Amino acid sequence: MGILTMEISITQNQEKALPPIHLPKAEEQFKTLLAIDELDQELKERPVLAKEFEKALEFSLEAAYAGDASDDYAHLFLQRVLYRINRLKFFWYDDFSNYKNESSDYLRTIRQRIEAAWQSWELSQMEFPVLDGGAVSDALRRRAEFDVAPAPSAQDMYFRQQMGVPGYRRLLEIASLDGLVEASQLSRTLGGVGNKIHSMMTRLLVEEYGGGRLSRKHSSFFKLMLDELDMNTTPEAYFEVVPWEVLATINHSFLLSERKQLYLRYVGGLLYTEISVPAAFESYRIAAERLGMSQAARGYWELHIKEDERHGRWMLNDIALPLAEMYPAQASEIVFGYDQQKFMSARAGKATAEAVKRADYADRILSARTLTSFEAAA
Repeated sequence: MGILTMEISITQNQEKALPPIHLPKAEEQFKTLLAIDELDQELKERPVLAKEFEKALEFSLEAAYAGDASDDYAHLFLQRVLYRINRLKFFWYDDFSNYKNESSDYLRTIRQRIEAAWQSWELSQMEFPVLDGGAVSDALRRRAEFDVAPAPSAQDMYFRQQMGVPGYRRLLEIASLDGLVEASQLSRTLGGVGNKIHSMMTRLLVEEYGGGRLSRKHSSFFKLMLDELDMNTTPEAYFEVVPWEVLATINHSFLLSERKQLYLRYVGGLLYTEISVPAAFESYRIAAERLGMSQAARGYWELHIKEDERHGRWMLNDIALPLAEMYPAQASEIVFGYDQQKFMSARAGKATAEAVKRADYADRILSARTLTSFEAAA
């Protein structure tokens, strides 16, 4: 995508110009920090190791979350850094050395600095609903009824009727970041005492993971789609093309699943995801069928359309509504989590659609130039 290829200059006190902040260089420095043995100790002895990264971090926090917050480059830099830190919480059967700094105090501090500014910015864009217990239940039912089968949007119709193979490939590239390790954050919420709600959450995770059978795990179905198009099936292979808006939804799930005080908000967000996925994936399924993808290669979409209709009912009736009764004073958190997930998902969906359209447009331009060159040669 080449979204971090430019240098960004800032001024101090609107007078003295500082050296350019080169975000790609700073991100490379951060990746180097992740690979250093005993990172915390090394930084105590040689703080210069993080100099460029620290400058870029300070700039990006200001550029992304202050003022009109219009700097997409800064948003992307911060969400990529945050993702790389969050990623250390899961073991992907790769080299153990990749996790040498999983307990680093420095990385924990960086994560907290980004999350504090980012979450404050996210919260400023929405109003928190103040509802009593009964009103919460009604609000959740109304939302679920509407979002389970909304009318197709203009974005949906583009996917269904116009998206080409280049755009479909870009869609899979972006979706693969989460699709190949699906439901990982859900596993972080399952510790603790057993009860009916806990049991249903566990059942949901077990279904996402194919009941312990790799061939039935949802991510295995996603892999089949990549295989048919001869795409890379390695997790994070297409990290470079993922928009910040998509990274933000993934990082948000990490944050909510790790903080028990935000558990109700996590449940609300997961409720929206399970409720809304069938309608969204129906557009992708129609596109895959129109583009001639095999049954196996569109099975991921079809599986989710079928199973998430059931999962949505579980989330509403067996998890969200009982939790609203169990915690009436905090039940509005479930509604807020739902609304926030809907807002962030819509933002990510718009960014994904724009990336898909750019891929299709670039292919049309290339095809037109190739045809012109061929006609000129003839």
